[in-house]
Amino acid sequence: MTISSFLMQARPERAVLALAGLETEHFLQNLVTADVTGMAEGEARYAGLLTPQGKILFDFFVVRAGDTYLLDCAASQIEPLEERLKFYRLRAKITIAARPDLEVGVAPEKPEGILAYLDPRSSQIGWRLMADAGKLPKGTGYDAARIALGLADSDGDIGSSQLFPHEANFDQLGAVSFTKGCYVGQEVVSRMQHRSTARSRILPVQFEADVEGSEICSDAKIIGTVLSKAGKLALALVRIDRLDEATSPLLTDGVTTRVLRT
Repeated sequence: MTISSFLMQARPERAVLALAGLETEHFLQNLVTADVTGMAEGEARYAGLLTPQGKILFDFFVVRAGDTYLLDCAASQIEPLEERLKFYRLRAKITIAARPDLEVGVAPEKPEGILAYLDPRSSQIGWRLMADAGKLPKGTGYDAARIALGLADSDGDIGSSQLFPHEANFDQLGAVSFTKGCYVGQEVVSRMQHRSTARSRILPVQFEADVEGSEICSDAKIIGTVLSKAGKLALALVRIDRLDEATSPLLTDGVTTRVLRT
């Protein structure tokens, strides 16, 4: 699956949250997993906000637009994300507000006249967009492309406060910095990195036929759980340790399943 497999389209499951003020960069740098210092105009970084126990509460793209930082986040999470950021704001001189006048989209090529930022997770998935609400066309094919590349969705794959950053491949996607100062949950993430203790990861899988079930098994042992799906391709949360030990074919609902990348 390539980026040419989809056309420019709106992503109505995404929304925009704006942070502005002289202290915004410092505020985000001390809070989120990625290093957001020194971003150029129109540049994006993929990042997360964690629980103190190191699990993902929210994942989003941080986009620099002048003196404002725009968060491209799940629409289903925008209200709790805004509330959580305001909780941490304390006396910081920044404003935090939803931008319902903007919509998020994707495109295989950079369009003219629209705020566009390369997806920092992979150059193979093209551009993300922010445009006036209602301006972008509807379309399909994007989910199949991202699933083939192993790129997780906020709603369909990551959820809220269940996964550690390593399990969602933050360490492989530039979404977590191991060199910057402290942020919420940093000690747990650093410990997992240095001890290599991540037992599970979200990985692309392929089925030989359509399946309905969600458990990937080898013998009687569950190896993984199917997450978002597009035809015979899917993302799954796979137990790496059990996958390495599997001695029989992987099956999902009796259908042969192949992990495409480990």
